[in-house]
Amino acid sequence: MRDILPDQTPLWQWVEARIHNVLERYGYDEIRLPIVEVTELFKRSIGEVTDIVEKEMYTFTDRNGDSLTLRPEGTAGCVRAAIEHGLLHNQTQRLWYKGPMFRHERPQKGRYRQFHQIGVEAFGLPGPDIDIELILITRRLWRALGLDGLELQINTLGTADERRAYREVLVDYFRAHEERLDADSRRRLESNPLRILDTKNPEMRALVDNAPSLLEHLGEASRTHFQTLCEALDRHGVDYVINPRLVRGLDYYALTVFEWVTDRLGAQGTVCAGGRYDGLVAQLGGRPTPAVGFAIGMERTLAMLEEGGTRPKLPALDAYLIMVGGAAEAKGMELAETLRDTAPALRIQCHCGGGSFKSQFKKADRSGARYAIVLGEDELERGVAGIKPLREKGEQQDVPFEAIAAFLARE
Repeated sequence: MRDILPDQTPLWQWVEARIHNVLERYGYDEIRLPIVEVTELFKRSIGEVTDIVEKEMYTFTDRNGDSLTLRPEGTAGCVRAAIEHGLLHNQTQRLWYKGPMFRHERPQKGRYRQFHQIGVEAFGLPGPDIDIELILITRRLWRALGLDGLELQINTLGTADERRAYREVLVDYFRAHEERLDADSRRRLESNPLRILDTKNPEMRALVDNAPSLLEHLGEASRTHFQTLCEALDRHGVDYVINPRLVRGLDYYALTVFEWVTDRLGAQGTVCAGGRYDGLVAQLGGRPTPAVGFAIGMERTLAMLEEGGTRPKLPALDAYLIMVGGAAEAKGMELAETLRDTAPALRIQCHCGGGSFKSQFKKADRSGARYAIVLGEDELERGVAGIKPLREKGEQQDVPFEAIAAFLARE
């Protein structure tokens, strides 16, 4: 887990603001969710035999003896909230949320044990059109952030019944080659064999590549859903790769799954991932409700920007107010408040803590402000402030108090 320091937060705010803007333009509403949920919620939704539940969750017993968990992902909590507050009864919902998630993983570039996501969920829409919309949203997000070098990978997991039938075929195949499986894959063979397809062990790559494909075991409805998705992506000019080994790490997915991946971040190349989970609402006690969503990894998105994507021009202070003498300090604070009232876009910082003119001017320069506003006894008597450029050459100018806002805003 790590701190996000003041020199880093402006970039986070810039990214978040652009993502929020895109989601609002598509008509998605924000929901704010608890960081802590009852442990059973994640066992029922994610799956008890997944790595997340078995190895990675931060779980503890509270004073009432209840087992609670820091949320490892956002979908389960969003579904729980939607059921609990009646948001899904005879209505559709398009929701988004943001915040920290927690998994006890091995930290590496772009991956931390406390990490941040922006998640998007749509409920009550059964057709592939909403799957398409979510993928188009993600493409627009990358454009808004100035990111390139991302590849869209898609797959379909079919229905639960189709996966159960395919599971038997897959278990037979891997059991016939059990001597070539690593320890993790042998464990998954009985509990979650589809996860073997997602192995990161290069020694098993050939074995996995030759495994039976789920696409060959789909029914007509699942094939049509996936074909419609692919045709729509073609019409919209969205480049994609069909990856039959893309299974996602959570049990609740069905039909469409997708990931946006990059080779810029080493082994951890997934920046955004999601898919359809039509059975989860009923699984958690609600009425059967189709649902689909995705989550963006904020740390990985920020890492891509830092690796060479578009770096935004972050806002700097417009002015740092230097005040020498008691009367100037009193007037300076008043002047700063007036400027903030008349020109809300200006960023103005007042010097606090006293000190000589020289020491205050050094702090003004270190602040990164474009201008220093100088106020002393002489300026007070004349009803002006001295304005000195700090980022470029130029002489200090005397500007009447009432004209300072216009002077700063014209640049």
